[in-house]
Amino acid sequence: MDKTIKYREGMKYQLAETYTLKIDILGYDIYEEFIILTKDGLLSIISGYAWDGASGPTLDTPDTMRGSVVHDVLYQLMRLELIPESYREYADDLLKEICMEDGMPEFRADYWHFGVSTFAGSAASPEQRKKVITAPG
Repeated sequence: MDKTIKYREGMKYQLAETYTLKIDILGYDIYEEFIILTKDGLLSIISGYAWDGASGPTLDTPDTMRGSVVHDVLYQLMRLELIPESYREYADDLLKEICMEDGMPEFRADYWHFGVSTFAGSAASPEQRKKVITAPG
């Protein structure tokens, strides 16, 4: 019997129910363990998906949670090379849109958008895939 576990670091939250929304990324048929993106742009984030919330010098608040999970999923699809990195601008714009829908003041949403569009580019890169860690090492 194997006495090791395998895990990834950096996650703070886990989705308790599947969340589905229509997005403007069309033509893909992606079925990952916790992410489904259909050709007609239906994105489903499956219950159990884990993400780290807001990154950078900011706070996780109720008006950031939905936007941050969708943004993290889209960046993950780019890191996995399942959608091209050219969707990064769309993902950043969608983060701002969702956060404002959820009550974030426009000034804060603009600040967030500036932060991700200026500093988060490497997070979409395949080199930034979360490493699997084995314990005990």
